[in-house]
Formats: sequence, structure tokens, C-alpha cells
Amino acid sequence: MPSWPTETKYISHSTPRVDGEAKVTGRARYSSDIQAEGWLYGMILRSKWPSAKISSVNLDKALAVPGIKAAVVVREGAFTIRYYGEEIAAVAGTSKQACLDALRAIEVTADVRHEFVVNENEARKENSPRVWENSPNSPANPRVRENGKVDDAFAECAAVIEGFYSTPVQIHHPMETMGNTVSWTDDGLKAWSSTQGISSVRDGFAGALKLDHSKVRVITEYMGGGFGAKFGAGAEGVLAAKLSQAAKAPVRLMLTRFDQALAVGNRPSSFQKIKLGAMADGTLHAFDAENYGTAGIGAGGDGGGGGGGAALPMPYLYKVPNTRVKQSAVAVNAGSSRAFRAPGNPPASVGMESAMDDLAVKLGMDPVEFRLKNDPNPIRQREYKLGVEKFGWKEKYKKPGSSAGIVKTGVGCAGAAWPAGGASRNTQGEAQINPDGSIEFRLGVQDIGTGTRTVIAVVAAEILKLKPEQITVRVGDTNFPPGPGSGGSTTCPSISPTVFDICNKALEQLQTQSGIADARGENWFSACKKLGVNPLVVHGQWQQGLSSDRACGVQFAEVEVDTETGFVTVKKMMGVHDCGLIINQRTLESQINGGIIMGMGYALYEERVMDDLSGVVLNPNFETYKLPGIGDVPEIEIVLINMPERGVIGIGEPATVPTAAAIANAVANAIGVRVSSLPITPAKVLAALGKVPPATA
Repeated sequence: MPSWPTETKYISHSTPRVDGEAKVTGRARYSSDIQAEGWLYGMILRSKWPSAKISSVNLDKALAVPGIKAAVVVREGAFTIRYYGEEIAAVAGTSKQACLDALRAIEVTADVRHEFVVNENEARKENSPRVWENSPNSPANPRVRENGKVDDAFAECAAVIEGFYSTPVQIHHPMETMGNTVSWTDDGLKAWSSTQGISSVRDGFAGALKLDHSKVRVITEYMGGGFGAKFGAGAEGVLAAKLSQAAKAPVRLMLTRFDQALAVGNRPSSFQKIKLGAMADGTLHAFDAENYGTAGIGAGGDGGGGGGGAALPMPYLYKVPNTRVKQSAVAVNAGSSRAFRAPGNPPASVGMESAMDDLAVKLGMDPVEFRLKNDPNPIRQREYKLGVEKFGWKEKYKKPGSSAGIVKTGVGCAGAAWPAGGASRNTQGEAQINPDGSIEFRLGVQDIGTGTRTVIAVVAAEILKLKPEQITVRVGDTNFPPGPGSGGSTTCPSISPTVFDICNKALEQLQTQSGIADARGENWFSACKKLGVNPLVVHGQWQQGLSSDRACGVQFAEVEVDTETGFVTVKKMMGVHDCGLIINQRTLESQINGGIIMGMGYALYEERVMDDLSGVVLNPNFETYKLPGIGDVPEIEIVLINMPERGVIGIGEPATVPTAAAIANAVANAIGVRVSSLPITPAKVLAALGKVPPATA
């Protein structure tokens, strides 16, 4: 079985990003930068009603607008609208203004339904307007799991707490909105897409447009962030393709920030009623939870009792012998959820870790010791013990609310698990070795900003004993051998073994052709010269034994809370994480930094606000939807556990999971009372302290 080298020059060290210069100089081309010859602007007409029956769409006046080259409907015949912002039609024109004029000229005949619902708690009521005509918004028979004798077990507990913890809908807001530049000609369809999965987007285009896969090519040179929602062609991609076909010209259709907030994904909300009990020695004994949340129109269109995107892994992390979990999804008239970095885990962490701290306080136990007693995972045990020492937990942790002064300090902790992080085993790739010694790797994977190009260069440089800057990397093209989608923390453990295999096969063939026993390092160029005039092209694939799955992590937070204003300041975050064999420490640390900052937004700022009267998202942009800025970012200390024996494991998901829970626990430790709903706003802090009525929070 293959194995990674034990002594390394690049692997497990820090290498600058190989695409750093292209990004900082503006040379990197994103989907919105593509200007294919004769390209047109594309725009979508979206519903201004949250519920309606569309009987006809007339495009004649839109097509008569000067500069408009094409207009299409989202579907023929009558169709139903179920949320504000749902797609109705699209236009393509020579200018943005022409498109805006054309959108206003489209005539839509609709039976507008004034009864709709965008609030989860209202949607659960029996007399609430139905999102799906033939099924209730909340399943009549929620999914229930039960182990042991829960009610009897609570009676045996020495301490029991009950809490209600809620998390909001979080909107996908990558720096680069979703979109494509699409050119559909007689030769086939070519799309420059902002995507996490060039292959899945190709499949989406082929299926929706009834094209042979060989006739669809998807390219993603660079993309500006994706957190789980950018895997399909989407309605916006299909509409761009139809416009291109009709206009006989390339069409660039990038969503506006408003579109992004309405229609292309979010993290479902959660409302978690948790009862947790432990024996006198601190051993967890009973857990009872009821959770519901909304995934918009994606929550229960079939009337089933499944999670609908709103189910959580409960109880999270900890071993409890007697458990009962009841979960249901609630449909509302809002855009559907999509996968969002570590789906289900951040809200599950908030609920469970909040309950763990509340129970630890009732038992009079140190929260870390309480976790160590009940967490069966040996890696997290190691991470907690390491974190306690480096963070100074024993010196910083005090009785909740005991901090002196108006500005109170507090600390909190939380753990994470990500059950995936493993490999896509069908990953393939190739390298072309030229007689002048240059080498180019080609993989049908995409770099979504996490450093995939650098990972490929680092692995190749290590195995071939070259420098990373001597490695040319090309990714983001479905014409290359198939690679994985970048989701579930699978990219690094998929491509690293593949590049390892390519390199070893390349060395074997190069050494055979050149007659040089070891073609690595200083012998590389001499061996390549013996190729003659023909390059050597070597194909490789993912190999067993070089990667694995399941990553853990723990995080510690230190906060200050101003009890007069309610303002929370995060002073320090520490993340202690494992990810198997570290490939490139610099990009790994970047992932953890990003995950922590994203978790801070979830804890303190982010929340989709819907208007009950119109069904519109009221905070759709970066002015009104608050995200952490550079001034909000605290000191972040990262502690990494390198475990080469486990092979490569992805880190994207676990890096963000426990942040919000750790911050929530730190706030509770500071002020002595729990703010049980995210985001933890100043108004909610003041309400928890009894300084303003809860209704204003």
C-alpha cells in the first residue's frame, strides 16, 4: 500500500499560494470577468408576489425594447409561484439599461394569492396558509428517534436542565454571487460558471437542456467563494443558456446581491427545546429534544415527515444512553435552503453545547471537565487538554456573572465533528512532462478559493523533489480528467492521493524511458531531455490508504460584554484542530481562520429578516445583512495536530462548527444568564439582563 514520505520539505510546511500573484494583480479571471465575443447582459424577472398562479407571460413588448436580443420564460404554460423572488422570465440585451427596461415591459397575468406565510411559528399553526396545496406546512407525524427509557432516566438524574435554543436562517453571501457566462452554439454549450462542482454543473446543463454530456463544457478559472450552494446549473444557468441559444450570442448572467438573498440557498433555522440530565458524578444520563426549523419551500413539498433540510444530528457529540429526538420541517413562502458549510452541525452545536454549559453550571462542574467526562472521542479529548493549557482556561474560567465592572469578561468552549472529510474515490488527473523539464498537471477539480492549486503543487513538488513554483497547475475544466466537487471537505483528500499516484507513475515511466534510475530533483531535467520531441502524458487516479475521513476540533472563546450597551466584543478565539496529514499549513490555517470568522457572523450578526406583509427579504445586502468586518476579527490562535498516520482529511467544515456555540457560552459565562437565540445582539443581551423588555430584543 502506498504511503506518504516521512521526511518532507514542503508537505506539512507553509508554502505561499501559487495563485496569489494572479489574484492580487487582478490577472485572475472570474466568471463575471468573462467577455466572450459579442456577449450580452442577462437579467431575470422575479416574482413580486410570494404566492401566485401564473397563467401567461407575454414577452412581445420586452423583445421590442431597443438592444434586447432575446427573452425566454422559465417554463411554458401555467405555473405556481411560492415565494417572492421566484424566477418567471429572463432577457438578454446589449446593455444593463436595456435589460431593466425589458423586464418592466414583460406582461405577466397572475392570480395573486394574498395568503402566505414567512414565519416558522405562524406556519406551524393549523389555520396557516398552505405553502404546498396538498400538504400541511409542518408534518403531522414528525420524525422521532428513541433509545432507552427516557422518562425513567430523567427521574434517576441528580441534575436536569431545560432550555430553548434557536438559530436563524443564514443567507449564502459569497463575495462572488452565483452566475454564468454561457455560449450555446451548434457545436455545443460552453459555460464559465461560478461553481463548486464543474462536473455537477455540466450534468445539470445536460439534463435540463437535453444535451449530450460531450456537448457541454464547464470552466471555472477562479471563483469567489462557495459554501455549499454552488453545485448545480440552477435556474439562472439554464435561463442564461436558453437566452444564448435564442440570441445566438454568449450571455453573461450574474445574480444581483438581492437575487442572492432571495433565491439560491440558505442555512435552515432551528428551534430546539432540549432537556438534559446527568448523574451526580457528571455522567450524562438522559436527553430529550424537539426541534423544528424551515428550509423555505424546500421543507416538505411532498408532505413527508423528513427533515426537509432542517434536521439536526442530535444529541451532538456526546454519549447519552437514553435519548429521544423529535424533529420536523416547516414550509414557508421563502427560497429553499441548500447545503451550507457543515450542514446541520453549527445549529446542533449551538443547542447541545449551550445545554452542556447550562448543566455543568447546575452541577457545579468545570465545563471542560464535564465535556471530557462525556465525550467518547479520543482526538477531541486530546484537543481539549491541549487547548486548556494553551488558552489558559483554568485561570480565565470564573463563576458565571462574577466578572467585576460594567464590561464583563467571560470564556466558553465547544467541540466539533465532521463525519465526512474523506475522498471522492473516482478522482482522476494527468500530467504532461515536456522535454524541457516543464510539467503541467490537469485535474477536473475547481479551486473555490481554498488553495487547491497550491495543494497540487506542494504534493507534486514533494514527490518529484522540485519546487512548487516549477509546477504548472491547471484546474477548473470539464475537458480535464474528472475530479471531485468541492463540498463536504472532500477536495484535499481526493486530489492529494491522485497527484501522488500521477507523480509516481510519471517517475516510473520517465526513468524507464531515460534510463536514469532516479529522475527526481537534480536529475529531473536530464531525464526529461531524453524524451526527445514528444511530451510524456501520464494518467493517475485516487489511491487507497493515503487519505481518510472524520475530523474533530475544539474551540475556545474569550469575550467582553458591555452591560450598559449590550455590545459583545470577541477578544480571542482559539481553534485546536486535526485534519490527518497536513499538506500545506498556510492554506490550512487560512481555512480555519475563515471558518472561525464565519462562525462569528452566525453568533453575533447574521439573520435573515422577512417582511410578513410582502414576503420579501428586508436585509438582502452587505449594508443591511451584517457580516464580520476586519475590525470585528479578534486574535485567532490556531493549534494544529498533525497526524500523518491517518492520511489526508478535509478541514473546511469542522473549522466553522463550534465557533458560535463557544461564543454563546462565553457570553453566558460573562453575564451570568443565557442569551438563548442567535444572533446575540445588544438588545437580546440587555433583555437577558432585565434592562429592556424581551419584546424589544
